[in-house]
Amino acid sequence: SLEILCKQLYETTDTTTRLQAEKALVEFTNSPDCLSKCQLLLERGSSSYSQLLAATCLSKLVSRTSNPLPLEQRVDIRNYVLNYLATRPKLAAFVTQALIQLYARITKLGWFDCQKEDYVFRNVIVDVTRFLQDSVEHCIIGVTILSQLTNEINQADTTHPLTKHRKIASSFRDSSLFDIFTLSCNLLKQASGKNLNLNDESQHGLLMQLLKLAHNCLNFDFIGTSTDESSDDLCTVQIPTSWRSAFLDSSTLQLFFDLYHSIPPSLSPLVLSCLVQIASVRRSLFNNAERAKFLSHLVDGVKRILENPQSLSDPNNYHEFCRLLARLKSNYQLGELVKVENYPEVIRLIANFTVTSLQHWEFAPNSVHYLLSLWQRLAASVPYVKATEPHMLETYTPEVTKAYITSRLESVHIILRDGLEDPLDDAGLVQQQLDQLSTIGRCEYEKTCALLVQLFDQSAQSYQELLQSTNSSSMDIAVQEGRLTWLVYIIGAVIGGRVSFASTDEQDAMDGELVCRYVVLQLMNLTDSRLAQAGNEKLELAMLSFFEQFRKIYIGDQVQKSSKVIYWLFPQVAFSISGSHVRHYLMLKITNLKYWGQCEPITSKTLHSVRKLVKLSAVQFMLNNHTSEHFSFLGVNNQSNLSDMRCRTTFYTALGRLLMVDLGEDEDQFEQFMLPLTAAFEAVAQMFSTNTFNEQERTLVGLVRDLRGIAFAFNAKTSFMMLFDWIYPSYMPILQRAIELWYHVPACTTPVLKLMAELVHNRSQRLQFDVSSPNGILLFRETSKMITTYGNRILTLGEVPKDQVYALKLKGISICFSMLKAVLSGNYVNFGVFRLYGDDALDNALQTFIKLLLSIPHSDLLDYPKLSQSYYSLLEVLTQDHMNFIASLEPHVVMYILSSISEGLTALDTMVCTGCCSSLDHIVTYLFKQLSRSTKKRAAPMAQESDRFLHIMQQHPEMIQQMLSTVLNIIIFEDCRNQWSMSRPLLGLILLNEKYFADLRNGIVNSQPPEKQQAMHLCFENLMEGIERNLLTKNRDRFTQNLSVFRREVNDSMKNSTYGVNSNDMMS
Repeated sequence: SLEILCKQLYETTDTTTRLQAEKALVEFTNSPDCLSKCQLLLERGSSSYSQLLAATCLSKLVSRTSNPLPLEQRVDIRNYVLNYLATRPKLAAFVTQALIQLYARITKLGWFDCQKEDYVFRNVIVDVTRFLQDSVEHCIIGVTILSQLTNEINQADTTHPLTKHRKIASSFRDSSLFDIFTLSCNLLKQASGKNLNLNDESQHGLLMQLLKLAHNCLNFDFIGTSTDESSDDLCTVQIPTSWRSAFLDSSTLQLFFDLYHSIPPSLSPLVLSCLVQIASVRRSLFNNAERAKFLSHLVDGVKRILENPQSLSDPNNYHEFCRLLARLKSNYQLGELVKVENYPEVIRLIANFTVTSLQHWEFAPNSVHYLLSLWQRLAASVPYVKATEPHMLETYTPEVTKAYITSRLESVHIILRDGLEDPLDDAGLVQQQLDQLSTIGRCEYEKTCALLVQLFDQSAQSYQELLQSTNSSSMDIAVQEGRLTWLVYIIGAVIGGRVSFASTDEQDAMDGELVCRYVVLQLMNLTDSRLAQAGNEKLELAMLSFFEQFRKIYIGDQVQKSSKVIYWLFPQVAFSISGSHVRHYLMLKITNLKYWGQCEPITSKTLHSVRKLVKLSAVQFMLNNHTSEHFSFLGVNNQSNLSDMRCRTTFYTALGRLLMVDLGEDEDQFEQFMLPLTAAFEAVAQMFSTNTFNEQERTLVGLVRDLRGIAFAFNAKTSFMMLFDWIYPSYMPILQRAIELWYHVPACTTPVLKLMAELVHNRSQRLQFDVSSPNGILLFRETSKMITTYGNRILTLGEVPKDQVYALKLKGISICFSMLKAVLSGNYVNFGVFRLYGDDALDNALQTFIKLLLSIPHSDLLDYPKLSQSYYSLLEVLTQDHMNFIASLEPHVVMYILSSISEGLTALDTMVCTGCCSSLDHIVTYLFKQLSRSTKKRAAPMAQESDRFLHIMQQHPEMIQQMLSTVLNIIIFEDCRNQWSMSRPLLGLILLNEKYFADLRNGIVNSQPPEKQQAMHLCFENLMEGIERNLLTKNRDRFTQNLSVFRREVNDSMKNSTYGVNSNDMMS
């Protein structure tokens, strides 16, 4: 029946059948006799799927952290798997792979397990020797075992502590990895000397596995830096000193270059990947003479490939070769490269290869990054090179610059003609390439400027002629706009490149030439004249990018340093900081907001830049005319989506900041500014009063987005109080009514809830009411009413599909949590008065919080980052200031909250983890105080809620004990990023559970090797030295200090007991 279920799981197309099979097989994997049944399936199973199931189940069994398998059983499984593979070399590939994965997992997790003083899982090379001495199929299995094991040990496992992973990886590196790498090189030498028939599938497979093994060895994370592939062009391979012999011997390097030329393109990318790693070995592995010799062999190998480039027509080969070229400069200095014997010929070949690659822009576009990276680093090194040998970059960098620019311009017509994917649509890629070009183009800048001026003149003239012609085709106009877009981006980039160079006055003059004569005066006039009919979005974005680069270099933060440059740079065109340029810049912004209201990228980038403008007369236009008549995106358009109004918040944040420059206490100016919003609110109020639901939903969403922008900008008491008096009490009922009506429409409720959360946020102490003002309490009442209204209604939605639960429900709840946290911690309300005067506002808000919390599964609390942060930060405030409320909750609610804290302690988000530590500290401190009071002879009678809370904790001691165990394990065994926060609740947890702590301590001590147990016991003794049985600040601080010493000593002790002899030899 298991075989039938396996076939149903992997082969059936019927979803119901597959789900039933999956459910049954999950039950099988959790059954107590799973181990014996897996062996039966491997022995007697007739289908490959049943063998795969058995291997997968065994992997899960040996990986589990709770109730692990005994050592003898794991050794038996390891031996059984090796015999099974040896006697069945022709299993289905996926079954062989699963069994090898099982072997690798057992070996990794049992790396430190001893049996009769022998590390039973470390004889990996002995284990595979019998495979290597048999048939080709057996050899493939043996090599794959080593390759998979190396990969497995290199990969961190989320179910086990990172510290344990690093100890295993370091021990494997010191004891086995070099032997495995040497074995792979020897086998590759044997294979290359035998003239393998690579048309034979098995021999081809063997060579592929050998290359994968060599690559996995070279790609090993030698010192635990866990670099990701996104930064691979910066990577240095930290080869241990004990490997020096392999790299001083040129035959290793030569082996891989020879292999590249002798094997088919299906395998050669793997060879190049190995060469990339070899080229990246750390510089300190060699002395200067050795490094020069190694580099010479490396450059010779690269030269040979460039002289015989046939295999580079394969995209994978081409990509890896580009990576290899980039490593030449990332790991070696230009001064070292120019001393290589064949440097002039090699730099010529690389330049030709780069130019050809750029001209064929449609071939492997993702590889261009590496070529540009090489030239960027070479160009950046020119001012610093001290070698007397010529670097010849003044000859070749202009060729690379020209090839990039002309190839991008020539691509425009082909892309439009053939409907290809436009590179300009990938803003990240374009920006990355332009950043690289900015440095390359600055080398021999005169040639770059001359080329750009010539190309810009041609394109601008053609564009102007096409616009003036009555019969010009839209394709011709689009081509010229595309060419101009590239040119504007490139000109902005090369001007931006000034940052990384000690520029001369002549170069600044060239920048001025590019800006004044060409871009600003020519192109803006052309594009603005065309906007009324039709604009080009990409060209507008390029203009914004250009101005942002220019502002950054010549006007922005470095104004004092560059203002002299500006004043003498532009007199010939009457151009100064406060004059023409800024007016052009500002008018571009205003023109964009007028004509591009429906284009979110242009609007948002324009608004981002508007914020950076200071007090200018032209700004008054926006402050006095912020209506849809002048800015179309402020209008209400049935065609647009409600969520497309996000730009309005940014717009009003910018306007609010500009308004605040001169606002002071001028209420008339504020009222004048708010007139359009006042009129809109009155219109919405009128529609609400007559129940004529027309467009007020859209109008209100726009309004609250506008108001949130203003509220965010007004972070001073005077201005914020003007806004508060304007909105309360006149317009608050409208917001409450909107929540009642549209609670089920997130596009409406989210902006309203976010506005309220902003209004109650005491940012920069702006919410400071007079002593005679009840506004603080009234504001909390409104907050409580909104949370209660929304909370009670959103809970009536019923079952929500998993893929919509965040958008429809959890996002709104998250904002409510943030709102409640802001108002509870704002320090402008005395919450004691609510109970005193019988006001239920506080109780309603807190009870709604509990109802909302219980409707969320624990997993969702951690799966959605914004919900996590809002919940745990609110819980921190509640446990700090409202512990009596927490103590009064029902047992199941208390347990839910404690469970959420327990799970949050191990969260990846440091903010969440720190919040949990703080909440736990408040709870533990409360418990400790209540227990201390109850044991005093003349204790005051305990409050009912305190008594109940103590009772709950005494009924469920395992929850607090589990958290003690978690915190202690994190501090001892993991990379603890917030040690101080972890230390604060730990003392209270220990004092509340002294017997359990003693058991934990003994367990940890006994788990150490016998010779280390005394040292570990002493560490724990020192931890509690001088610590009293109280939670006073002085005692806590002493414990925190002791804990820092404890963690350092424990880590040193464990390192010394598990690291190999050569572990400290890494960088010597």
